[in-house]
Amino acid sequence: MQILIADDNAMVRRGIALLLSHEQEWPVCGEAANAEEVLQLAGEKRPAIVLLDVSMPGMDGLEITRRLKQQLPDTKIVIISQHDPHHLRPLALEAGAVECIDKARLATDLLPAIRKITAESWKTL
Repeated sequence: MQILIADDNAMVRRGIALLLSHEQEWPVCGEAANAEEVLQLAGEKRPAIVLLDVSMPGMDGLEITRRLKQQLPDTKIVIISQHDPHHLRPLALEAGAVECIDKARLATDLLPAIRKITAESWKTL
């Protein structure tokens, strides 16, 4: 299950990649720093999961999520944000994301969220 990391902050992308580097079943297939790169790389790589910052240059993450769900309906999108996840979560889910994680909690919440997504994906096969 390949994962695409999309965040305009290179340090955040590197941190997420480092977290995922210990999980061989979830290779990172690419990194995107803006909306155009997300849409292009997702179309080319067809990742199982996109980890997407809600605040991206060129287009907000909720609109990117809507477009990705039209383009790649089976791709699971996890919104990551420094904004209040309780306010953002309903908007993210409505846009088509499967999860919304606070950036301050990525180290503790990201891997369990991906494990849950992958387990649910296997159940639907």
